[in-house]
Amino acid sequence: MMSVSSVPHKVIQIIHRKRGDRLIQLDFRSSQPIYEQIISQYKYMMLQGYLKKGDSVPSVRKLALELNVTPGTVAKAYRELEQQSLIETVRGRGTFVAEMKENIRNEGVIGKVKEELKEQCMELIYQGMDKKEIIQLVEEIMEELKGGGTDD
Repeated sequence: MMSVSSVPHKVIQIIHRKRGDRLIQLDFRSSQPIYEQIISQYKYMMLQGYLKKGDSVPSVRKLALELNVTPGTVAKAYRELEQQSLIETVRGRGTFVAEMKENIRNEGVIGKVKEELKEQCMELIYQGMDKKEIIQLVEEIMEELKGGGTDD
């Protein structure tokens, strides 16, 4: 998902961070809003271990300049990440990755994702996939995201 080789040519912006190949890639042609792309990619980097508790993230202004987007777009993404307790801002010091809390569930978010998943499953059924194939696909995605899957 985040490797450069798997990114379609239409991805326009790439940011390389000092420690390794951390990337934020924006697709300005996507129907997904830019702020949601930023949120999604920060979450992915956290799941993969590229970003760990205490790591600093660029300021709103710096990231906006690097991505060539408005500061309001980055601020909106950061507000959402803070509301989800994934990052925290310390006045005078900067913004940092917060400790991932394993057991926090937001039923509103889960409900929204369930509806989106329902639509995606319907599309997969129309593409000729059966229940077993869809479950296998979900397992592959979990494997990719969690680096080995989950025990749940």
